[in-house]
Amino acid sequence: MELKYAVVWERMPILLQGAWMTVEFSFYSLVLGTVFGVLFGLMRLSRNPAANKVAALYVWAIRGSPLLVQLYLLYFGLPQIGVRMDPMMAGVLGMAINTGAYVSEIVRAGIMAVDKGQMEAGLSVGMTPGKVMRRIIAPQATRISIPPLVNQFIITIKNSSLVSLITITELMRAGDQIIQTTFRSFETYTVVAVLYMAINSVLMAASSRLERGMKFGDQA
Repeated sequence: MELKYAVVWERMPILLQGAWMTVEFSFYSLVLGTVFGVLFGLMRLSRNPAANKVAALYVWAIRGSPLLVQLYLLYFGLPQIGVRMDPMMAGVLGMAINTGAYVSEIVRAGIMAVDKGQMEAGLSVGMTPGKVMRRIIAPQATRISIPPLVNQFIITIKNSSLVSLITITELMRAGDQIIQTTFRSFETYTVVAVLYMAINSVLMAASSRLERGMKFGDQA
């Protein structure tokens, strides 16, 4: 069959609008997910048994169930008990909760990778535990965590295609709408894939620049 990308090109504004929605939606999800991740990551390291168990239960429940089920539970399930959210709110919250579970483990691993002796050294010179964490442990843990965090952020952006199933018109749903009127599946999905790759390439380039900047700062 002859490929006709001109048909898709004529509808590129629809895809670009969907791509912008994907960027906007992913940004809110990643910011909120990072907040959740840092919070629960610190709770996992807490000496408070209750906080530790709550964080462990959160990570276990979210990592052990599919993202799509979590989104459906928020958007279709909660209204059954009187809690209703618009698609955008349900999508952002669902993606953030899911991302947070994985980020929490990355944060925990990053902090644990820093030599424990550095905490002891900081305390020995009169610094409080909080100050040692902010000035010594956190910068090193952040540097260690950047590569896995970027990988998780890329996964989140790709997973954002699932929110099309709760009626959010992001990039994937925009592509499906074009296919419904043109029946050009191959052409449309290849363009959609290229747009996803472009979005993720920007994120990867930004992370590489950040890593180089941090290395330069260490040398200085």
